[in-house]
Amino acid sequence: MTRIASPLASSQREAMSRAVFREALMAKGAFYHIHHPYQVDMAEGRATPEQLRGWVANRFYYQINIPQKDAALLANCPDAAFRRRWIQRLLDHDGHDDDGGGIEAWLTLGEAVGLTRDELWSQEHVLPGVRFAVDAYVNFVRRADWREAAISSLTELFAPQAHRSRLDTWPKHYPWIDAAGYGYFRKRLSEARRDVEHGLELALAACTTRAAQERALEILQFKLDVLWSMLDAMTLAYQLGRPPYHSVTDQRVYHRGLS
Repeated sequence: MTRIASPLASSQREAMSRAVFREALMAKGAFYHIHHPYQVDMAEGRATPEQLRGWVANRFYYQINIPQKDAALLANCPDAAFRRRWIQRLLDHDGHDDDGGGIEAWLTLGEAVGLTRDELWSQEHVLPGVRFAVDAYVNFVRRADWREAAISSLTELFAPQAHRSRLDTWPKHYPWIDAAGYGYFRKRLSEARRDVEHGLELALAACTTRAAQERALEILQFKLDVLWSMLDAMTLAYQLGRPPYHSVTDQRVYHRGLS
């Protein structure tokens, strides 16, 4: 496999062993968005219905961009064997055969917390800060080397913990949520573990110099920044009562995307 090129390719520092590099990637879990105060409040039962609906509506924008992100990665990838494995991610979210897919499951979650499908698809609730963060991620993948784009997905290393936490805590704290809405989290428990194996396999094989390993850790931190920034925007809007333009209007005047 061709190794990832890096601006730091001239670095003379000794490469980390596979075990140490893997440990360094896993250590990034300390910055996963499950530790954000907004997520902690949801897990510990302190979230209001408005805050839960705000999270579901804004996160939907991330969900519908995942297959577009993965399609962009595949468009840049010349490795047929890799494409055959990675394409499953598009099917997981867009659906196939009798599987409605992750996007359909998220729509069901939206209904379970009191949103309508039209509200979610309209993107009327999507905060500018969330939109900018998600768009930055998609644009990175479009421009990046396909291996670096794949590495940016390694936040999946920590996702099963988040899904399991919601399945364990939400039914107890929020009995008003229709249980049918939890299908997405159950679905992703197995899918995320499978995806992690593939992404981690790629990272360990491709990043064999210290420069490439440090580059991979920086890319993973970028993706963590995206997820954390999304929650920062939601905190302002739904916990502190300061959504965009709150000082001049109570209307959601922010844009819904530019072609």
